[in-house]
Amino acid sequence: MAPNNPLPIWGNEKTMNMNPLILTNIQSSPYFKVNLYELKTYHEVIDEIYYRVEHLEPWERGSRKTAGQTGMCGGVRGVGAGGIVSSAYCLLYKLFTLRLTRKQLTGLITHQDSPFIRGLGFMYIRYTQDPKELWDWYEPYLEDEEEIDVKAGGGHVMPIGEMIRQWMTKLEWYSTLFPRIPVPVQKDLMQKLKNHQWSRPEPEEQEVVATTQPQHIPDEELSFGEAERMSYRRRSPDKGTSSPQQSRRSPRRSPVRRSPHRRSPDRRRSPHHRSPPDHRRHSPDHHRSRGRRPSPSRRSAQSSGGDFARDLQRERDRQKRTKDRDSQPRSRERKRSHSRERHLKKSSKHSHRDRRSRSRSKERHRDRHGREKHRNGDH
Repeated sequence: MAPNNPLPIWGNEKTMNMNPLILTNIQSSPYFKVNLYELKTYHEVIDEIYYRVEHLEPWERGSRKTAGQTGMCGGVRGVGAGGIVSSAYCLLYKLFTLRLTRKQLTGLITHQDSPFIRGLGFMYIRYTQDPKELWDWYEPYLEDEEEIDVKAGGGHVMPIGEMIRQWMTKLEWYSTLFPRIPVPVQKDLMQKLKNHQWSRPEPEEQEVVATTQPQHIPDEELSFGEAERMSYRRRSPDKGTSSPQQSRRSPRRSPVRRSPHRRSPDRRRSPHHRSPPDHRRHSPDHHRSRGRRPSPSRRSAQSSGGDFARDLQRERDRQKRTKDRDSQPRSRERKRSHSRERHLKKSSKHSHRDRRSRSRSKERHRDRHGREKHRNGDH
């Protein structure tokens, strides 16, 4: 008996907007025609879902035989190409034949006995309700953490909230398709999902993002680090004093250790260059450094220059040797080709002589044979 106030069906009211291949297999299934035909009430169907449904795929595991079929063969060969339709889809179509009311559908998606009862309720909404109303149905359950195993045979466990979010954004569902959503409605759903609370970062995450962003450093707090501090120490008469900008250096910059042989920018200048009047005073080390030997770094640079020249010469010698090696096989190949030609000429001469000798021997044999026949005939 149909209810007094059933929910309106969006789309095709005869096929439930379902794949024709799946629908044909459901209507010809013995389970649907015999077992489910005896169920007349809403509560009896819910009890059957509780005991019989173990996944939400349209086909039972291992029954879908598509090997060797190409193109659209699987969709036009009827029942034989389909396989065994699952009890979940048979019961889903049974719910469609009952013409559920809004109260009954709400009872399905809020049922507490089995997640598969809730899953079939959400699937009923996806197949039969207007896409413009999907957000109103699904929005309170987008963060539902109750887990459900949707794969035949097990192995694909997901929260119900994730499952219905996937149904709102994708059409594919285990070798079948959900009804298409109009493009403007789909864009509206995507925007609502993007602005929903579950997709926003937590307050703590927002604070972390804010602290990791780069900040502006004022000019009076700007410092150039270790190089400025070392140059100031060498310019000052007392090495124990520190730069006045050292205390104002940014706390984010870590001091970089320099080599003890590295010179400050003032000491790298030429001897003819004169510094400004306020920087004429230098440490005693600066005047004594003119007569010193070059530092180990400079000596290493000079030795590296000599090593480079030696390596260059070695590379040239190696290239010359390889060129000589390449030229030797060519000469050998030429000699071999000449010897082959001579051998071919000799062999051709011998073969010609052999032919002539063979022909002569054949002629002699024929003459002897003819003479013997003649003699025998005379006798």
